[in-house]
Amino acid sequence: MSTAEPLLDRVAAGGEDSAEALLDRYGGLVWSLARRFCADRTEAEDAVQEIMVEVWKSVRQGRYDASKGSETTFVATIARRRLIDRLRRRRLKTSELAMDVASPKAASAPADELTEESRAACEVLERLSEAQQTAIRMAVLHGLTHEEVAEATGMPLGTVKTHIRRGLIKMREMLVAAGSQAGTAGKGALS
Repeated sequence: MSTAEPLLDRVAAGGEDSAEALLDRYGGLVWSLARRFCADRTEAEDAVQEIMVEVWKSVRQGRYDASKGSETTFVATIARRRLIDRLRRRRLKTSELAMDVASPKAASAPADELTEESRAACEVLERLSEAQQTAIRMAVLHGLTHEEVAEATGMPLGTVKTHIRRGLIKMREMLVAAGSQAGTAGKGALS
């Protein structure tokens, strides 16, 4: 393995062991960037693999020009662009989920199949503030963690926890009040 020839030139020429050398030389750089952008280790590992394949393809297609920048700059630029794309996709998914969950139809869509207790809970949920409704729907109906709700809505984590806790307390109070007003008909919903 000759180190006199620049690595990306060897990759472009299809040099033997150039893929392994590419990973050895730039894998650490790409990994450190991926850990900053990715939510967890698994996502970072996937990102590194995709980025290294992209670098390989770009070099093989002749996109690297040593006169425009160093090899490190070329690899880092591709990595940064791909990681920003991943971040945008993740934010888009969470914002779409937040919009779906914020819709009143999300909680009442299968209303025909809901039990009387579930219907009562959905009706009570509709009386909460919009922020409480959204946080509860995302956490309870969609199974998101408090952290995921905070990320999707842009609310601070403490605010999300407060909205969920206070919202559930209000729901319980309203359901108890509705049950006592309904007399014996409401006893099943309270037990």
